[in-house]
Amino acid sequence: TTLFRSDGLIIPGGESTTIGKLAVMYGFMEPLRQFAQSKGMWGTCAGMIFMAKDVGADQPLLGIMDIVVERNAFGRQVDSFEADLVVPVLRDGETRPFPAVFIRAPKLVEAKGDAYVIATLPDGTAVAAQQGKWLATSFHPELTGDGRFHEYFLNLLKT
Repeated sequence: TTLFRSDGLIIPGGESTTIGKLAVMYGFMEPLRQFAQSKGMWGTCAGMIFMAKDVGADQPLLGIMDIVVERNAFGRQVDSFEADLVVPVLRDGETRPFPAVFIRAPKLVEAKGDAYVIATLPDGTAVAAQQGKWLATSFHPELTGDGRFHEYFLNLLKT
């Protein structure tokens, strides 16, 4: 299929329950899991929730990444915010903060097994994780003019 000709896949924000239900309805869950066995995948916001093994709710999940996520952890749409993150894995990440946009964002409660935290808010709250070629971000890097997370993901696909 066309999916398997791709090197990687980005699962965007949106509504994680709907993403899961549609993946089940259209028979896409298993092909996505097979794809993830050898390819890169990046989930932003709702995509992070969809990739997680545990979200503390009964909803269809891809469940590939060994992370625990809390949905809408920072509040409702009106509580959306921006924050500068120090992300050492990014080019110039130690010296140039990454401008992150959080919209009804999930929180990374725990990274387990081979998954590990790659970004936190200034208060220590985890907001991004990596497990092999998989990334998960609570925030929306695509809404900034900073392409370093995209560059990082593309470089992961080459490994």
